[in-house]
Amino acid sequence: MNDLVRQHTALSESDLEWLHLLVSEWQLLSDLSFADLVLWVPTLDGTRYVSVAQMRPNTGPTSYQDDMVGHLVPRGRRPLLDAALDEGRIVREGDPEWREEVPVRVESIPVRREGRVLGVIARNTNLLTVRTPSRLELTYLQSASDLAQMIAAGSFPFPGQQVDMDASPRAGDGLIRLDADGIVQYASPNALSAYHRLGLASDLVGQHLGQLTSDLAPARGPVDEAIVKLASGYAPREAEVEGNDGVIQLRAIPLKPKGPRIGSLVLLRDVTELRRRERELITKDATIREIHHRVKNNLQTVAALLRLQARRMDSDQGREALNEAVRRVGSIAIVHETLSQNLDERVQFDEIADRVLAMVAEISPGKVNCRRTGRFGILDAEVATPLSMVLTEVLQNALEHAFAPGEQGSVEVAALRGGTREDARLLITVRDDGRGLPEGFDAQRTGNLGLQIVRTLVEGELGGSFDMVPAAERGTKVVLDIPVGPDK
Repeated sequence: MNDLVRQHTALSESDLEWLHLLVSEWQLLSDLSFADLVLWVPTLDGTRYVSVAQMRPNTGPTSYQDDMVGHLVPRGRRPLLDAALDEGRIVREGDPEWREEVPVRVESIPVRREGRVLGVIARNTNLLTVRTPSRLELTYLQSASDLAQMIAAGSFPFPGQQVDMDASPRAGDGLIRLDADGIVQYASPNALSAYHRLGLASDLVGQHLGQLTSDLAPARGPVDEAIVKLASGYAPREAEVEGNDGVIQLRAIPLKPKGPRIGSLVLLRDVTELRRRERELITKDATIREIHHRVKNNLQTVAALLRLQARRMDSDQGREALNEAVRRVGSIAIVHETLSQNLDERVQFDEIADRVLAMVAEISPGKVNCRRTGRFGILDAEVATPLSMVLTEVLQNALEHAFAPGEQGSVEVAALRGGTREDARLLITVRDDGRGLPEGFDAQRTGNLGLQIVRTLVEGELGGSFDMVPAAERGTKVVLDIPVGPDK
């Protein structure tokens, strides 16, 4: 709609915002009218109309099989549009049109803002299934007529009340019509069922909805005046009411077709099961985070015990082996600590990589500068945990074997996300400028325990590839190519 309005019309940005506000609301008008809606706006030169938005009803058959958005129509071809635009009134004159052997009643509703008519809504009703209307349908049609008059007068939609069409109640979810005093004139079967879920044992018609809703809500100190006012329909508001193990979502729409408020529409939806599932998910998420937190604490306890044992070792080789185990346990603990702070089983691995770099750098025998370039991005937990161990082993191996005590040097970890969304990959290069590999070294066959762990995790658990080769000028380069999920 933005592109069409800016390309073909003279409307300002504030006018366009008003049209967006209207479009966020007009599913309600379409459903109450049992009709298709098409928004036509005059072009910049005033010789044509351009259709910028379209809505089909959920409550009846459509009148348009094709998408009308973007169509251009010259003035004069559709007299009802001309009359509504020029005279600023709702136009219903004329005989039904026939479209593909289907009779269609056409009406035009001017869209007014601050005294100016911005465009016209063409309301098209499929008459093929017309029958004697029920009380529900008559209430729908009367409410649609009131809303149409408010649009023509510029009093609907309500400024600052943009509605999320997916989250707000719809007409079919439940509808109550109130008079000016907040007394229920009509309640749809779905609306009555929702109030029965709250604990109502009688009918709704004839009762003051605001007071009744307040009475059904659990008593928590003084009467909640906001609920009373909302359910009475005095102002356009939304809220949820919980009672008797049921939860309903309410939305009030004051009806002012001729200026003063004549009544209100209250749309409502039973969201009991939805809220129950949300609470279960919150509880589940909290439990998962608590598990990760406890695992992290347990791993840190294990690391502390290993560290104590290392201090009691007389053998330098045994002490170093235990210290390596401490770092391996610590790398896993870092992942669980990060997971304990998230709502899902995905982590931002750049932070983990930086912490692993800092942890391993503490063992450097020389003055080695460690840095990271590129980004790992967001990874699933089943990738992040083994990858943190792999990164720990590779860095630990570089710092221990590439540099002599007191020697200066650098280690760089470079990460690059690539591949397609379906086959995303992570290329990791760990490069040092140390003494290089010994002659005849084969990374796939030889190596210490750390390299055996790397090969096992990369090829077996991560399904990737691992190689260790001499760097271009000096030192060693380790290349890891790992398949990962999409970076969301």
